[in-house]
Amino acid sequence: MLSHDHIWRGIDRLAQSFGYSPSGLAKKAGLDPTSFNKSKRVSPDGKPRWPTTESIAKILSVTGATMSDFISLIDPDADDAPKKPQQTIPVIGFAQAGRKGFFDEDGYPAGDSWDSVAFPHAASKMDSRALFAISVTGKSMEPLYRPGDLLIVCPGVRVRRGDRVVVRTTDGEVMVKELAGQNAKQLRLKSLNPSFDDEVIPSGKIGWMSRILWVSQ
Repeated sequence: MLSHDHIWRGIDRLAQSFGYSPSGLAKKAGLDPTSFNKSKRVSPDGKPRWPTTESIAKILSVTGATMSDFISLIDPDADDAPKKPQQTIPVIGFAQAGRKGFFDEDGYPAGDSWDSVAFPHAASKMDSRALFAISVTGKSMEPLYRPGDLLIVCPGVRVRRGDRVVVRTTDGEVMVKELAGQNAKQLRLKSLNPSFDDEVIPSGKIGWMSRILWVSQ
């Protein structure tokens, strides 16, 4: 039987798995940063206060974790389970991503000049894909992405209108935008920062485009 403590334990573990504090995860999900504070877990009259299903749905959405992932974190015996080896994925700086030698023609990591970064176990459902991370620099992606954020990218995932993507042109320019539209002739990209112009790129100038699955801060 699930208890009040089990649910809150799952939230704490989910936050830790993705490199957040509970308040950091709440903020990332668009909630009040104090939503998951210890003081908010008990009402003034001493009764247990439960997190809402909406708040749980939001933190699963922002991390990319599934309900099954969350349930596994609720398990009271999980602390005693053997620790899995830490998984890693390749990571590159944003400025390096436009240089030659780091990607193959399909946008998959290539060469041996990549660093690596820990990859949360809670996102293991994506481990079979050729994931990589790009470290954000500069302010062109604010307020959505800030310097130091890691964009987790998957070349093998289908891209749809409205997705946030990494695009590399045949000239070596790399940009992070929202896919506004695409046809046989061109790609329309919306800037994440309203201070920067949107882009229209001829299809022949697109080297590759990959979807951003989630961001780690």
